This record gives sequence, C-alpha cells and structure tokens, in this order.
Amino acid sequence: MANNSPEPIIVDERLEKIETKLSLSEDMLESLSDTVYRQQRQIEQLQREIVTLREQVRAAQPNEPRNLNDEIPPHY
Repeated sequence: MANNSPEPIIVDERLEKIETKLSLSEDMLESLSDTVYRQQRQIEQLQREIVTLREQVRAAQPNEPRNLNDEIPPHY
C-alpha cells in the first residue's frame, strides 16, 4: 500500500516553521545580548563619571561650614 497521505508534507512544513522561528529567536537573543553588554558598559562609564563629579564638588566646597551671619546682605 502506497503512502500518499499529506502527513509528511505537513510535518515538513511545521518543522520548517519551527526552524525558522528558532533561527529568528537566536538572532534576536544575540542582538539583545549585545544591547545589554553595551548598556552595561555605558552604566559603568556613567558611574565613573558620577564619582569624578562628586570628587570635583567636594574639592570645590570650602573646608569650613558657611555661616550665613557673616555674609553681606544683598542691596535693595
């Protein structure tokens, strides 16, 4: 008895669709991984910049606390 049923074709089509989806998923995963890597590097750079800015602010502040009573009031 010859097996002329469309079943093997349906299975092949389904398998091809699954393989296509898998390939697209792998590409998307790689792209997302690259994006996460770049963002992590940017976060690390921004954290270093924040540390530098904090150091600059500390260096610019006077060593002694300011007394507002010693300051000259603005002229009206």
